[in-house]
Amino acid sequence: MDTINIKNVTVCGAGVLGGQIAFQTAFHRFNVTIYDISNEILEKATIKFKLLSKTYKKDISATQKEVDAAIARIKFSTNLKEATKDADLVIEAIPENIRVKKEFYIQLAKVAPLKSIFCTNSSTLLPSMFAQETGRPERFLALHFSNLIWKHNTAEIMGHPTTSPKVFEAIVDFSKAIGMVALPIHKEQSGYILNSLLAPFLRSALHLYVNNISDPETIDKTWIKASGSPMGPFGICDVVGITTICNINKILADTGDELSKMIVKELQENFISKGKLGIPTGKGFYNYPNPAYEQEDFLK
Repeated sequence: MDTINIKNVTVCGAGVLGGQIAFQTAFHRFNVTIYDISNEILEKATIKFKLLSKTYKKDISATQKEVDAAIARIKFSTNLKEATKDADLVIEAIPENIRVKKEFYIQLAKVAPLKSIFCTNSSTLLPSMFAQETGRPERFLALHFSNLIWKHNTAEIMGHPTTSPKVFEAIVDFSKAIGMVALPIHKEQSGYILNSLLAPFLRSALHLYVNNISDPETIDKTWIKASGSPMGPFGICDVVGITTICNINKILADTGDELSKMIVKELQENFISKGKLGIPTGKGFYNYPNPAYEQEDFLK
């Protein structure tokens, strides 16, 4: 195999995380094309990039010149063939739905160059589920980012049994090149590292809440004060997104798990139906910006 040189990156999916991946990659001087199915979605992404520019200046002391240069490196397309024509790497950030992802990879395999490496940003699904649909299983693996990518800068890299070791290392190197802490995973594991640790933690907190044992602020105060962490489980739920937390628990609820049913019911009725989805909507377990847990008197 020839030396793998990644310069041109296509991000498929202009949602919350897809937009963040595109901006972070462009900020670190890669050429980026962002693809989605409609111009309306892409127009919303341009607004997000302006907001991210302000956030990068505030959170990581980026200069105006740096964020302007990042935006200038980003192209937009609703044509998958056009979007991937020069791609050394394609990062898929579409919904966590097995059927949708399989159909997408079948389509992608037909139009992307043979040189392109494909990565899924899935947070729960295994790359082996889609490897054959990619048409290049040896050049396919998972590259999972966390929300607020510029601050929670982790990249979990997980191959499947036939992923090329050279491709795996190339993605480790790429992750470092865009400012991530690269986290290689040596064997397929649903939930990867982060969610394998995080999901049971959040579930325990939600158990205390839906069973009326304590309220979210008290639970968060307990964790922050006792562990020294900057954020408690319900603040984390708002970062991850209430819909995502609900979907994770719905998988267990569908198997008959009673606690998961209670969690799903609470989140659907009192949060999702009221548009309280976490940080993206400004309301979740807390109100944003300036949530209660960031106030000086929160632990008093």
